[in-house]
Amino acid sequence: TALTGITVFNTCVYVAGHYTSAINLALIGTTSSPVFSTVMAVVFLKEKMGTARIAGFLLCIAGIVFLISRGSWSILAAFHFSRGDLWVIGGALAFAVYSILVRKKPAGLSAMSFLFVLFMIGTLMLVPPFLIEWSQAASVRWDASLIGIILYLGAGASVAAFLCWNVALEKLGAGRTVLFGNLIPIFSVWEAVIFLQEQITIIHLISGALVITGLIIANLRKPG
Repeated sequence: TALTGITVFNTCVYVAGHYTSAINLALIGTTSSPVFSTVMAVVFLKEKMGTARIAGFLLCIAGIVFLISRGSWSILAAFHFSRGDLWVIGGALAFAVYSILVRKKPAGLSAMSFLFVLFMIGTLMLVPPFLIEWSQAASVRWDASLIGIILYLGAGASVAAFLCWNVALEKLGAGRTVLFGNLIPIFSVWEAVIFLQEQITIIHLISGALVITGLIIANLRKPG
């Protein structure tokens, strides 16, 4: 579990950022991971995919594609795979496996304790490649901005995010939880508006409506 979710997933994402474009990273990452996770949940965990969940799943994917392509077919037509894209797919596949394996958490272990163990093991497995890269890379110029980014990635995007994700997997199951991952680019847009003063457009509104509608439909329960 630590190998796939902590070591391999994070390595693939950060390596991919060096070789592929932001649009490819966002498009492949946000669409392929839910697909992999959903298929694995059905095959290995025997979770059921009803009509509502399938419809909601497709709406979520449509919303993400619409957002990243900005509603333009020409942008999608110009899309092509690169070496970095394969790293993204590898990371998405690793996280999908993690989302399945994390369901096997020992019953007597709390979510925080379980996450602590995962991070400790995953970090230890990253030490050898870290030492190799450290010996070959140029010296890092430390400043307040870099320290702040590292602290956020460590405490926010890693510990807090993984803890919430693990609890959701335990409560909702892998099939339903992965759909909420489609909210990541939606939140990114609104955060850009709030913190970077970027402008909201009709593309953002339509995309957000598709994703939220998809989530609502996917989580509908049959009466009784």
